[in-house]
Amino acid sequence: MIGPAPGQWAASAACWLSLVPIGARWLRVAQREHYLPGAAVRFAKRWWVGVRANVPLLVLGAACAGVSWWVPLVALGSAGLAFGPRGLPVRGRSSPLGLTRRLRTLAATWAAFEAGIVSAGAATGRPAFASAVALVLAPAVVDLACLATAPLERHLASRHVERAAQRLRSVRPTIVGITGSYGKTSTKNYVAHLVRTTRSVVASPASFNNRAGLARAVNEHLADGTEVFVAEMGTYGRGEIAELCQWCPPEISVLTAIGPVHLERFGSEDAIVEAKSEITETASVVVLNADDQRLAKLAGELEASRHLTVVRCSSTERGADVYVGSGPTGLEVRIAGVAVQPDGPLPPGVHPTNLACALGVAVQLGVAPEVLRHRLADLPTVPHRVAVATSPAGVRVIDDTFNSNPAGARAALELLQASPGGGRRVVVTPGMIELGARQYEENRRFAQAVVERGFDLVVVGWTNRAALLSGARGAGVLSVRTREEAVRWVRQHLSAGDAVLYENDLPDHYP
Repeated sequence: MIGPAPGQWAASAACWLSLVPIGARWLRVAQREHYLPGAAVRFAKRWWVGVRANVPLLVLGAACAGVSWWVPLVALGSAGLAFGPRGLPVRGRSSPLGLTRRLRTLAATWAAFEAGIVSAGAATGRPAFASAVALVLAPAVVDLACLATAPLERHLASRHVERAAQRLRSVRPTIVGITGSYGKTSTKNYVAHLVRTTRSVVASPASFNNRAGLARAVNEHLADGTEVFVAEMGTYGRGEIAELCQWCPPEISVLTAIGPVHLERFGSEDAIVEAKSEITETASVVVLNADDQRLAKLAGELEASRHLTVVRCSSTERGADVYVGSGPTGLEVRIAGVAVQPDGPLPPGVHPTNLACALGVAVQLGVAPEVLRHRLADLPTVPHRVAVATSPAGVRVIDDTFNSNPAGARAALELLQASPGGGRRVVVTPGMIELGARQYEENRRFAQAVVERGFDLVVVGWTNRAALLSGARGAGVLSVRTREEAVRWVRQHLSAGDAVLYENDLPDHYP
């Protein structure tokens, strides 16, 4: 065997040093994307190809890797990939790398795979070429490591799931399961608020809505004597909610809405309905948003095929089982045809259909309408979801940064339009994500709606910039790289009587 040519090991060592920042970048992306195999490559395409300024560096790095097969020292050019992609920081600003046990396991597995690539190259006398290839393939190797470690992580989580299942069997609360494309968290919080004065209730915190998060919520928060456990249940595909229901079976199931969220994973809204409807399998009561045509159809199918109670909730049909919407004198709340007059106006940003679903659950749990009437005026708001405040400068600020769906974005625009005062109106947004093939068009339409109302638009980042600029057609548009830049601009240009809507926000692993 011919030994490595001169310069092979020097070039290989340079590439190995470059693997440190490169690995940190893509491992952070994997962590932020919940360790889903394929996420690192998907984001690598967005950063390297979607951001034009990064294309030359990628082409140079890949070309140098290829040429290093014949000229080893050229692999040094691939080491330059450590400086890119431009805009994706190693440590992270909004979402820094967390050195958790799982991340350390993933990093060790990734490093072992990368070492395997270089070892194979060294065995053939081309360590520099192999090291350069390892740099180029780093995101794919991160995804491979995610795939390889997934069985281990599932096994380690199983003990926590079994402990949670035993805890539920011991405490025996009535389980309320809530799912939907959006509206899950606010509906969950409304249910807990409405029921709390009548029953002992615990709700899963934050967005702990997957297998590990829900098990953690049960193990850490479900106290003896809890009568009602409200569980938010999320999914990225079929079978996940069905698995949750095996050990956390809802007696009352809630479906809030179906929309084009996570279409990159589901493929279609019909597939979303199929996955979300798994939550009904163990239920004796199903509460759903009858304003959603797909869920209205599901209601009929459930009644025809199973013996259960279906509670239809609506903000448009006054004849629904629970109605929250407009009446002759303003807000009207009707439960089973009986008017329930709130003590006062609802807090800003309360979505009427989500509230209707929560009221439907509360009634099924035995909460009297008179009690509910007193609980409506001080409903909790979800942080960063149409939360309204006034800045020290007198600017009305609508914080909807945790929203990423077309229906919620339209509602936030209406709230901005209804803001008091006749001042300037500004929308700051990076656009909506995970809408699959519809993402460009939905963002284009949103920007069009913004400028048609006479609002100014501040576009953040590159992810949806082309679609937003297309919809705005250049009218009153400012493009900035980061949300921090947008906030500085708002503070410099808005004053008392003006209003700003921060619609959605993306962590900095998005371009």
